[in-house]
Amino acid sequence: MMTLLVIVTMLLVYVGMNLILSKGLIRIVLGTSILSHAAHLFLIYMSFNNGEFPFDKASKTQVDAIPQALILTAIVISFATTALLLVLVYRNYQLNKGNDVEHLGGANE
Repeated sequence: MMTLLVIVTMLLVYVGMNLILSKGLIRIVLGTSILSHAAHLFLIYMSFNNGEFPFDKASKTQVDAIPQALILTAIVISFATTALLLVLVYRNYQLNKGNDVEHLGGANE
């Protein structure tokens, strides 16, 4: 079961990085959101002791509470970051009437 969690985390990192490297600003925002979810899953993976899930009936292991607090803090920070990026994308669309990275200004204008 832990292998499945690692594979899903790697898949989310792959999808998030592909979206971040694209030219659309909305895709970049979605990529950062997916990448933050991959970080949350990684923290969940790191919180288990000896590779056992604590909610199995045969398991008697416990979960450390510090990674859970870190995940909760990371969820709040990623939500705020996503909201800020969406506002910036909306303002960019209002000013430039485009949603691509190429519509952003630069030093050459």
